[in-house]
Amino acid sequence: MGNLNKKTVENLDVKGKKVLVRCDFNVKMENGVITSDKRVVAALPTIKYLIENGAKLILCSHLGRPKGEFNPEFSMKPVAECLSKYLGREVKLASDVVGESAQALAADLKEGEVMLLENVRFEPGETKNCPELSKKFAALADLYVSDAFGSVHRAHASTAGVAAYLPSAVGFLIQKELEVMGGALENPVRPLVAVLGGAKVSDKIGVIENLIEKCDTIIIGGGMAYTFFKALGKEVGTSICEYDKLDLARDLMAKAREKGVNFLIPVDNVIGKEYKEDTLFMRIYSDSIPDGWMGLDIGKTTQELFSKSIQGAGTVIWNGPMGVSEWENFAAGTTAVAQAIADSGAISIIGGGDSAAAIKKLGFADKMTHISTGGGASLEFLEGKELPGIACISEK
Repeated sequence: MGNLNKKTVENLDVKGKKVLVRCDFNVKMENGVITSDKRVVAALPTIKYLIENGAKLILCSHLGRPKGEFNPEFSMKPVAECLSKYLGREVKLASDVVGESAQALAADLKEGEVMLLENVRFEPGETKNCPELSKKFAALADLYVSDAFGSVHRAHASTAGVAAYLPSAVGFLIQKELEVMGGALENPVRPLVAVLGGAKVSDKIGVIENLIEKCDTIIIGGGMAYTFFKALGKEVGTSICEYDKLDLARDLMAKAREKGVNFLIPVDNVIGKEYKEDTLFMRIYSDSIPDGWMGLDIGKTTQELFSKSIQGAGTVIWNGPMGVSEWENFAAGTTAVAQAIADSGAISIIGGGDSAAAIKKLGFADKMTHISTGGGASLEFLEGKELPGIACISEK
């Protein structure tokens, strides 16, 4: 993938230099108050390293979707206050992104001082990756550090464009993503087992195709299992099923067979009358689903089958829940898989998004080697796609 030979922040001489750091401060907010500051905390190692090494820091991030215009509701003010608290020093907030306020504060920065630009998405050129805006970002600083893994799959001005005009490196957060996820794909401790869930096969086609080339075992759960059921001629009732993807599902299973990959789909299911939390439900001891019922979780025998395959793994990559895990009646499959991964002793990598949320909710977060900080980015990484926000960073 060539991603492992990118310059890291430790390869830069930062003393006395102005360093623009793209962070992921897209925190959860309610009524102007931060309800989870996990993303701020995740950015601290890179920020503290730069402070300790005498850099002048200019931090930037997006927050929400302000649609290219100034909107106080999406101001970075609460983030600046949160950062000041963690760093024990004032983090000054510019009143604009690249305008007079940002330029004046940047010009005044002393070694070890930190400022924060206003929400980069207040600029209409940010999501269009406008070269003019990229040049304005670059004009504020001497060096660029990319540390927002959740945004590297998008080519925006602050995530990719600016790197064309400044020497660049990745921060510790992205470095860990590249080492752990890149290592698991390029040179895994075997057996390599991938557990894939979620609703749709179409969202994971690229991931399955790429992993068939690399894995020893692929485990399929969640809503997308029913497309594979149907492709094998089994009844799926009213389960979610992509009828236009049946040929593709057959092709993927054939490809796995050809490569000697163990490709597992559920053998029993928990089914419900409708897609509702309190629907009538029952476990059926088969993989054929009766008319008028839908599969909403994997059954007990499947949990045991999947857990057994995970037990002997050297590396496990997990992306997507096994059922509707946010509903108690249909969370057992996801819980069983999380427990099996936690107990396996394998290197465990959880792709962001729903799987990461499920793991945290179930209390297994500290048992996992690595929980990715990017949902879409980790999926594209597992597909083997080049991520624009990483491709643009200087090589060692």
